[in-house]
Amino acid sequence: MKPNLPSPTRDAGKPVGIWIRVSTEDQAQGDSPEHHEARARSYAESKGWQVKEVYDLAGQSGKAVTQHSEAKRMMKDVERGHISGLVFSKLARLSRNRRELEDFADFFNKHGADLISLSEAIDTSTAGGRMFFHLLGVFAQWEREEISERVNASVLTRAKLGKSINGHAPYGYQWKDRKLVAHAGEVPIRRKAYELFLEHRRKGKVANLLNAAGYRTRGNSLWRDSQLLRILTDPSAKGTYYFNRFKYDGNWKSQPKPESEWGKVECEAIVPETLWNQVNQILEEQSKGFKRPGKAPVQLFSGLLHCACGNKMYVRARYPKYFCRKCPNKIPLESLEEIWTQEMKAFFAQPERIARHMQEATRNLSEKEALLTSHQREVQKVRDEMARTHRLYLDSEITAQGFGQFYKPAEERLNQLTAELPKLQAEVDLMKVNRLSEDDVLHEATTLYDRWPSLPREDKRKIIESLVEKIVIGENEIDITFSYLPSSEEVCKNQQKLGSG
Repeated sequence: MKPNLPSPTRDAGKPVGIWIRVSTEDQAQGDSPEHHEARARSYAESKGWQVKEVYDLAGQSGKAVTQHSEAKRMMKDVERGHISGLVFSKLARLSRNRRELEDFADFFNKHGADLISLSEAIDTSTAGGRMFFHLLGVFAQWEREEISERVNASVLTRAKLGKSINGHAPYGYQWKDRKLVAHAGEVPIRRKAYELFLEHRRKGKVANLLNAAGYRTRGNSLWRDSQLLRILTDPSAKGTYYFNRFKYDGNWKSQPKPESEWGKVECEAIVPETLWNQVNQILEEQSKGFKRPGKAPVQLFSGLLHCACGNKMYVRARYPKYFCRKCPNKIPLESLEEIWTQEMKAFFAQPERIARHMQEATRNLSEKEALLTSHQREVQKVRDEMARTHRLYLDSEITAQGFGQFYKPAEERLNQLTAELPKLQAEVDLMKVNRLSEDDVLHEATTLYDRWPSLPREDKRKIIESLVEKIVIGENEIDITFSYLPSSEEVCKNQQKLGSG
């Protein structure tokens, strides 16, 4: 296995925008928009990116920015592909509203664009950044599922006791004194729906007839096929209401729960059981005439797998192996995933190897941070000297000529120092982005290995895309090139390149 980090020029020419939002108070304290722009431009230059736009929200409050004209312009530029990344000094500069930050993250992810926060060392254009974003997303999902499990336990208890869960009653009924009773205004409409369906046998036709008669749903909207299907198949109409029957995912798709978890409430019947059975028998027969095509299986290594001869390897339908079209080389899907998990564990479970990479990166980062701190002190020192000179002039301690002799050289030096400051900050930002914590790598890798068997295939695919640059299948060997962990030599080369720039 050979670790490999794409060079800073891997995305050379990437079109990016710079986001500037500095409050009036910050500007009064010398934190200028020009400084933030220079810092972002230096970072973009070090990555070989092209700055296409600057979005200036100077003085704008961070509580809500999405309605600002500059924010709307930025989002349109992302949508049309004019920029594929947004650089800003820190997350608080993007927005101080947590919900807006989440919306921005979803928006950029949807359009395949990157968010680059310099102070927090977050750069989703790097493989390392993408890897940890995917892992954090997976772990966050597990946390949500743990919360969901606790909620479901409470729901199950209430369901077994026959207690309502959310106060929702099926169409034609309402909850009164914890009992399900008929709703005088809805019962006739639901009964008519059964009668019309038995006559016409088409949900769309029944919906049109109900709408034409002036009937509306509980939400006062027009009837649709899906709503008709829901009330026709619900057994509450024949006197028994079942709830807590389905589990819904984030895409509004449902999966049936075990019957042991259902809740059950007896209620007054709206239609005779024979009518309900007739209608549902017709619906069942109609559903057999149409079957949705199944989803294509998610192949974990598609696009990453190469044969030793140089060609890519593929998977045929109903053929559980990756194969090369040029030569007879092939490998079973299950075998490759088993090898991958073992190699992933072997690669990450070498603390001394990772330590060597990290120590060199840490040393370089510490030196650059020390230089930046010294530079910032020098800037403040010159500002203090200029302030003292100005005070002497105001107090008539020096003449105008003397003031100019002292002040102008100091002003010239301050301009030089402030012009160099964003470049140094950009260098530190880049080193932080490219440096991963040894402990984080080991911890996350161990956690990932332990939970790998239970991960959904879609999540496995995302993580493999983030971790792997290329997999080459030879006759008796497999070579996996990891894409996120830099070698110390590469880190040094990157920093030397920055220093010479």
